[in-house]
Amino acid sequence: MKATVVIPARFASERLPGKVIRPILGRPMIQYVYEGCRGASLVDEVVVATDSEEVIEVVESFGGTAILTSPEHPSGTDRVAEVVTDRPSDIVVNVQGDEPMIRPEMVDEVVRVLLEEPSADIGTLVKQTEDPGEVFSPDVVKVVFDDRGFALYFSRSPIPYYRDEVVSKRDERGVLYTPPSRLRVYKHIGIYSYRKESLLRFVALKQGWLERAERLEQLRALQNGMRIKVRETPYETIGVDTEEDLRRVEEFMRGGP
Repeated sequence: MKATVVIPARFASERLPGKVIRPILGRPMIQYVYEGCRGASLVDEVVVATDSEEVIEVVESFGGTAILTSPEHPSGTDRVAEVVTDRPSDIVVNVQGDEPMIRPEMVDEVVRVLLEEPSADIGTLVKQTEDPGEVFSPDVVKVVFDDRGFALYFSRSPIPYYRDEVVSKRDERGVLYTPPSRLRVYKHIGIYSYRKESLLRFVALKQGWLERAERLEQLRALQNGMRIKVRETPYETIGVDTEEDLRRVEEFMRGGP
């Protein structure tokens, strides 16, 4: 069974243009992502899918493979689908080009989800969080899942809602929250594995009202009956959307908290 990692890397990011080639400790961000994926033992190939010749030049400069895709794609997932449509792949892994902390173990784990669960269309990772800032942040996607690990819902709001818990503290921003020891909240780690046929089916579907409401495309899959299997990971990631995110990643890579 052949597994292909495709890294969508759009140059014209709205919040931080050109971020995928911004330097982190002297190396372009996309190189960290590429090498993190390349180290996975269950992966046969890694390809960067981009709308920019400049990104291609950077990827090729460190020995990577990149493909120029249409600039018209509405999402990275559509860009991934373009790359694999005529490619002999069974499992396709989507790793965003702004995830420099991605680890080979995470890529292997999300591939293993589909290898071990034949009924799953999509695999992804989650991590338990006790940080009230993350629990209440709309930028951190939360997920609830059933006893077999199949996703029930993803939301930017805190889920599940602990109705009977006593809200007894405030964080540094004055936000009320329940003590972390009494919460069981999982945040979504945005790496996906797809069966190739599931990916092609997914990108052909129209957006539903849930996806439009939350601005989360994985809800399109759930609303259309596709099964997403989640697996918990011990690893942390920081997706880079701002200058502050870049600073946090550099601090972490230097051995900071």
